[in-house]
Amino acid sequence: MALLIESELRESASIIAAIDPERIEAIADAMVASLRRGGKVIFFGNGGSAADASHLAAELAGRYLMDRPALNGLALSSLPSITGVGNDYGYDQVFARQLEACARPGDVAVGLSTSGNSRNVVLALERARELGLVTVSFSGPGGSIKDLTDHPLIVPSTATPRIQEAYMCAGHIICGLVEKALFGRKAVFIDRDDTIAQDVPYCSRPEDLRLFPGVGGSIRKLNEAGYLTVLVTNQSGIGRGYFDAETLERIHDKLRMDLQDEGARLDAIYFCPHRPDEGCGCRKPATGMLERAVRDLGIDLRSSYVIGDSENDVAMGRKAGCKCIQVTEDVDFNKAVRAVLGED
Repeated sequence: MALLIESELRESASIIAAIDPERIEAIADAMVASLRRGGKVIFFGNGGSAADASHLAAELAGRYLMDRPALNGLALSSLPSITGVGNDYGYDQVFARQLEACARPGDVAVGLSTSGNSRNVVLALERARELGLVTVSFSGPGGSIKDLTDHPLIVPSTATPRIQEAYMCAGHIICGLVEKALFGRKAVFIDRDDTIAQDVPYCSRPEDLRLFPGVGGSIRKLNEAGYLTVLVTNQSGIGRGYFDAETLERIHDKLRMDLQDEGARLDAIYFCPHRPDEGCGCRKPATGMLERAVRDLGIDLRSSYVIGDSENDVAMGRKAGCKCIQVTEDVDFNKAVRAVLGED
């Protein structure tokens, strides 16, 4: 029995991992554009897909992960509407008829059908296009709805349970992207050594940490402009045994106090303690530290910046979708901040 369970878990995970992330991003972008214009996102499907449609609509109307204003997400799942339309016009029309009542040009219509051939979903998506809606489909690789929509999300499986598992995972990711795009906080991720402070190899004493001139004032400007300021730094000296995490915390306490003396603050500090050969997911250019910050602070990466002196800083930022400014001999941290703020 355990073998069967493990096999199904592996199968589900591999199918979810095979979904095209660019399609997920495009769907989220379409929803964001509509919601920003005062539009709505309308979900519909049959059976399990009807339950999934209601689930996703509730994530928008209520909340997914962030406390924020309600978003206009709804599901065409009213029992009186479905039975009434079905009785008077036929079950094929239960979603199309409801769309005619509630949809407006620019809204997003999301049809869910594991087979891709549910007749009432097909007709509703066709009607949605006639009404000027942006159309999205969640389905497996078969059927016709993927060819009727502006943004098809195709799950590479023919097994109904796997398709539903995968498009709910994708739906949750989409809800998170929508929340962050509309209500996420903007941040500047800042490298430490040779960016805001002199590089002391494997710095292990607080008194050896010295900020470059003007850094405090520049970080204060970012604070005042509404940017979260987040330090992200590789500290393999811990993994190499040169100092421990408690020592690093004392060094960063000094950094916080030095900034406080200039009316500035860091909103968070993340560090990677691993050696390069450990293959962790947090050492730059990997994006693990940024991912933690996004989860902890509700950051929208696409409205955020990375400032650092190394190619690894820039590579990390680009992978995450941030704007990047590299500190060089000609561009110090203070000049980079002026560029972020549009002062240069």
